[in-house]
Amino acid sequence: MSERAKYEQLKPEHRMVIASLRLQGEGMRSIARVIGRAPSTVSRELRRNACSESGHISDRAQALHASRRAAARPTRKLDLDSVAWGAVKTLLDWKWSPQQIAATLKRVFPNQPERHVSHETIYTAIYAQPRGELRRQLIACLRLGRSTRLPRSRGTDRRGQIPEMVSIHVRPPEVNDRVMPGHWEVDLIRGAGNKSAVGVLVERTSRLVLLARMQDATAATALAAFTAKLQSIAAPLRSSLTYDQGKEMTRHAELTANTGVRVYFCDPHSPWQRGTCENTNGLLRQYLPKGTDLSIYTQDELDAIADSMNNRPRATHDWKTPLQVFSQTLANAHQAPISVQ
Repeated sequence: MSERAKYEQLKPEHRMVIASLRLQGEGMRSIARVIGRAPSTVSRELRRNACSESGHISDRAQALHASRRAAARPTRKLDLDSVAWGAVKTLLDWKWSPQQIAATLKRVFPNQPERHVSHETIYTAIYAQPRGELRRQLIACLRLGRSTRLPRSRGTDRRGQIPEMVSIHVRPPEVNDRVMPGHWEVDLIRGAGNKSAVGVLVERTSRLVLLARMQDATAATALAAFTAKLQSIAAPLRSSLTYDQGKEMTRHAELTANTGVRVYFCDPHSPWQRGTCENTNGLLRQYLPKGTDLSIYTQDELDAIADSMNNRPRATHDWKTPLQVFSQTLANAHQAPISVQ
């Protein structure tokens, strides 16, 4: 199928040729062949931009065309000569954000919609300015002061919302204190082409690592893998789990029902809210390099990697190992030793 033809407006030089050939008595089809346009284009040009007295004059025809095009454009709500722009610019000088300005105009003039402008309209007016001192001054009024506008869709999570998420901001304070064991951070590390994955669970107090083999990164696989690994831990030591908003955790309610673990979700694009797991992922890349197929590892091999990690001294523990700290935490809490495999 051929691409759809794009119409191109006649240019001043086209109108000069039309006027000249028309004076010579040429017909519309002949003129159309010379300028490479359809006869209907020439006919429309003569009908709309020629005068009955003087005929088609190129300069006058161009002026009529320009005025018609200008009249067809809607008037800008924030034209530089408008009263609204004066108010917006004053508030920008006061270091108000476009959102604050838009909300205030709507509140102050509730019955005058012609005075209302959205914050997007304000941003557009600022960044539409030609390069120069005025543009620099306006951009300097914005809090971030970027020279170009970032797309509105930047950072938007397009993966769909996870049902019934519980925010990390309502997570109990003792989780942040890292005093009581049993609170885990969880993530996936992915293999080549995102076609394979390994589940990573890190206990926040001891930094103990558990790894779960996964066939893929679907919600069903994540549910099965994390359920099996969490159920290998004694119930008192699986209190909470903190995850990002990856779609593989859409079945978190079933995970809670299976294991009793409360699941909390981080804010979008906030990896620091799971800093322990992010750091552990970096250490694991010594064993599971990026760009490799992670599906080749058996669960026994992943358990051996976790054992190696758990027996490495850590500066954060004054050079004790995660396994030593975990065992000591258990002893202090008067808990019986448990299997973590």
